Order: sequence, then C-alpha cells, then structure tokens
Amino acid sequence: MRSVVIRWLGLAALCFAELLVFLDNTIVNVALPKISMDLGAGTSGLQLVVDMYTLVFAGLLLTGGYLGDRFGRKTVLVIGITGFAVVSALATLSADLGQLIAARAGLGLFAALVFPATLAIVVILFDNLKERAIAVATWAAVAGIAAAIGPVVGGWLLDHYSWGSIFWINVPAGVVALFGVAALIPPNKNPDVGRFDLGGVLLSMAGISIVVYSVIEAPNHGWLTARTIGGLVVGAAVIAGYVVWENRFSSPLFDIRLFRDRRFAAAALLMTFGMFALMGFVFLMTQYFQGVKEFSPLETGIRTLPFAIAIAIFAGPSMWLGSKTGEGRTAVIGSFIMALAFWLTIRYDADTSYWGVIVPVMVTLAAGVALVSGPATFMVLNELSTGQVGAGSAVNDTSRELGGTLGVAVLGSILASVYSGKVNAGLAAIPLPQPTHDAATNSMLTGVQAARSIPGPIGTKLGGLVKDAFLDGFHVASLVAGGVAAVAAIAGWLLLRPSPQTRTNHNLTDTSETKPASPVS
Repeated sequence: MRSVVIRWLGLAALCFAELLVFLDNTIVNVALPKISMDLGAGTSGLQLVVDMYTLVFAGLLLTGGYLGDRFGRKTVLVIGITGFAVVSALATLSADLGQLIAARAGLGLFAALVFPATLAIVVILFDNLKERAIAVATWAAVAGIAAAIGPVVGGWLLDHYSWGSIFWINVPAGVVALFGVAALIPPNKNPDVGRFDLGGVLLSMAGISIVVYSVIEAPNHGWLTARTIGGLVVGAAVIAGYVVWENRFSSPLFDIRLFRDRRFAAAALLMTFGMFALMGFVFLMTQYFQGVKEFSPLETGIRTLPFAIAIAIFAGPSMWLGSKTGEGRTAVIGSFIMALAFWLTIRYDADTSYWGVIVPVMVTLAAGVALVSGPATFMVLNELSTGQVGAGSAVNDTSRELGGTLGVAVLGSILASVYSGKVNAGLAAIPLPQPTHDAATNSMLTGVQAARSIPGPIGTKLGGLVKDAFLDGFHVASLVAGGVAAVAAIAGWLLLRPSPQTRTNHNLTDTSETKPASPVS
C-alpha cells in the first residue's frame, strides 16, 4: 500500500516539474510590454525573448531524452530542475536585452532535460496498464492546463510585481519540485547501452533547430521567400541525413524505424496538429480578450480558466473512452471535435457573449484536446522498447513543441496578413499623425491603445477599424486551424485502418492498443 501511495505522489512531483517548465512557454507573453519599457526592447527583440526558449527547447528535446536513457532519468531530471531554477534567478538580474535572451536560451536547455524525463519516468513507475493510462492522462492534462494558466499566473504577478517576478517564481517552485523528485522517484536508466550516438545528437539538434527557426521567422520574412524555403529545405536535408545515420548506427539515439509503425506515425501526427490547434487557440484568444474585449492581462488569464478546468475534467474520460474504443479512434474523434470548435469561433465579434458562446466553445475545444493528447501519448509510449522510453518520450514532446510552434507561426502569419491588408485600406480614409498610423498598422493591440489616446469620432473610428480587421484575420486563422485539425483526423483515420494482413490476425489489433513497456531497474 505504501509503495502505491509513493508512486502516485511521485506522479504529482513529476507533473509539478513538468508544469514548471511548460508554464514558461506562455507566462512570458503577458510580460512583454513591461520588458519592452524597462529594457528598451523593440518588436524583434521581444520576439527573440519568446522564440529563443522555444528554439533551444525543441532542438534539444531528443538529446535530453537520450541522455536520460543513458545516464539515468532521475539524474538528468534533477540536473534539469536545478539548472532551470538557477537560470531563472539569473534571468531576473538581466540588465539588458541580450542577457535576458541568453537566459531564455539557458531555460530552454534545462527544460529539454526535464520534459522528456518526466514522461519517461511515468512509464517506468506505472507498469500496470490501467494505472499507466490514468498517469499518462494526468501528465497530458497538465501540459494542456499549463498553456491556459500561464496568462493567469503571469497577469497576477505583473499586477503586483515587476516583470522579473515571472522568473523569480521558478526558484521556490524549482526547490519544491527538486525535493519531491529526490524523495519520491527511484533511480532508473537503460542498463543495456551501446556507443554514444554523437552523430545522431548533432544531426537531430541541427535539423530540428533549423526547421523550428525557419518556422518562427517565416511570418517576419514571408513564407514564400528564399530565406524561409531555403531554411526549411536545409533543415529537412539535415533531418534526412539524421535518418540515414540512425539506420546505420549500432546504438542509435532513436530507432526511427518506429515511424514505419502506422500507429506510432498516426499518434505523432495527431499530437503535432493537436498542439498546432491548441497553441494557436491560446495565441488568438489572448489577443482577442486583450484587444477586442479590452481586458487586462489578469482578466484575460482568468477568462481562459474554463479551458484549463475542462481539460482536467476530460482527461480521465478520454482514457476510459480510449480503452473502450481504441486510443487511435479516440484521438481521431478528438481531432474532429477540435475542428468543430475552431469553426464555431467564426461567430466571435466584439459583442460575443462570454458565458453564452465563448465558454461553450472553449469547453468543446478542451474536450477535443483531451481526447487527442492523452490517448495519442499513450499510443506513442506503448510502441516503445524500455531502453528507448526517454528518447521516445522526447519524440512525443518534440511533436508537441513543433506543433505548437507551427500553430503560433502559421496562424499568426495569417492573422497579420489579413489584418494588415484591411487596416492599410481603412486608414486611407482616416487622417492620423504618422506615429498613430504606425501603431495601428503594427498590431491590433497597439492600434487599440492608439485609438484610446485620440478623443472623439476619429478615435472611435480607428478603434472600430483595428478591431474589425483583427476579427477578420481571427476568423480566417480559425478556419485554417479547423481545417488542419480535420485533415489530421482524416489522415489519422486512414493510417489507423487495419491493413489486409492485420485483418487476418486479430491479435495484432487487439494487443497493439495495450502493449506494455517492461519496467527498468
């Protein structure tokens, strides 16, 4: 009985560590205006503050999982949490923008050690499939909840303290996570390791980083420019080189032959595009609340809480449904539900009812996210050998991070294009000083602030123009996000259809849903 209690307390410690690093994905966004004023940062500098964390985090996830498999997952997790807390303290002491960007890179590095280790240890702790399903659902729910509560935590801190508080909070939180992991998590690693795969480490880091960087910068330089296309081509070529290398190396960083397994491939695809929609939704809705509804950062965060609560509520039922109908089918249904939720947002305007329309749509989207996230993660993990559970967890995490990055970049680019076209056309009929004109064309948020500073009908007209332009872009981006979720659902459904050979062997389909990974000493 005591071991059972310790196991579930260990899960709580792992989820707290996961929350610590994943929260940093979104909490910094609400602090950007204050960082801009205190450090004199322009738009490009602020983008680097946000993007540097994502770039390093995504590029090193596979390496972080691999290091845990080789040298001990608990050891790597402890190093990651300690480093994350220390660098967070250094971030608060940043005297200029360059120091803050460097600190964000350091946070991304240590987060890449923490995130895959937490999921890998969950698999090791829970070798009973029913318990593992609940544990994985909890882990997946925490990732979704973190994306939604980041603005709440950040908004509250900024209402009371300086921008440095969003990093200071990581220090005591890191200490709590460190003590929890040290006390409750047993040491474990892969006992059968071969030569260190330095080539795989370098090629995976380079390939993923180049692709992620190209996606991040695409909205600034244009998706069809030589710089963007060239970056994506080079990144794809490096990843292809990684695939060739791994096929020839005796003890590869990750067995890429797993992607020949249609279940594994379908799960990774559904996870990628599920996070595309989730992070795109958070990106769009925070701007909608702050610009169109004119809520403060804290008010915005509070209004996203129903989304986080709904994800937590649906996490358990999603795994129950997966056990009854199959994790793959459940994830496909979830992706269709996400598509429906996005298409419902075309009803949003400045007067849309929060409780009557916005909350029901958020709850619908949360249900879709829960149905995708937990079951798809479970599918990925149950296709892995124990020795690669860390690197395999990192594949799951990389799918999440790449999908989220794509969601913000693609939907942000669509939003910016539609907004810019409509605002530039409308401003021709409004006489404005150049600084106000530039503020309106820069973004909807700066346009709303500029409109507030102009009294009378001109200010009202400008405010209406920038909000209408944003809503047009918001609706187009939502339709695209819904289309992506629907395409992912269809592709997942086709990949998960049993082949003729599988139909003749019922054991293959019956056991693939619940293939366990054996425990590791």
